[in-house]
Amino acid sequence: MGRIVVGSDGSEGGNAALGWAIEEAKIRQARLEVVHAWQPMSPTWSGLGAMGTSMAPPIDVDELRSYAQSILDAVLAARAEELAGVDLDAHLVEGHPIDVLVDAAKGADLLVVGSRGLGGFRGALLGSVSQHVGHHTRCPVVIVPHPRHDDPDGSHAA
Repeated sequence: MGRIVVGSDGSEGGNAALGWAIEEAKIRQARLEVVHAWQPMSPTWSGLGAMGTSMAPPIDVDELRSYAQSILDAVLAARAEELAGVDLDAHLVEGHPIDVLVDAAKGADLLVVGSRGLGGFRGALLGSVSQHVGHHTRCPVVIVPHPRHDDPDGSHAA
């Protein structure tokens, strides 16, 4: 039995990757590890740093962790029927998605990611996370296209 790791962030791209990974895990009778990376935002990242650190609101790390867990829980609940019978392990990991996914993929048979997630620029064809893990992961990587990429006439573009 193999091990498939999939990055999930609740985005359309992440959900497409999860769907692909579920089907692949069923075909291979592999263990599926769903990984959701999260990290506290600093005032600088959020744009609040320009106001000065004394004016930046305090960051409640426990609340952010809880919110990230709720995203992972919702993603898995939405796929509960598809996941029935799949050997599943889900992880909420603090850290940058690139580092978290590369680390999680150590010893895996396959890493699956979406081509665009929550952090991507609108219109980007390949997100920075998928691009980086594709270059830095030792196992094969499947980058599942964003669901709207298969719309050649653009009629469903956001």
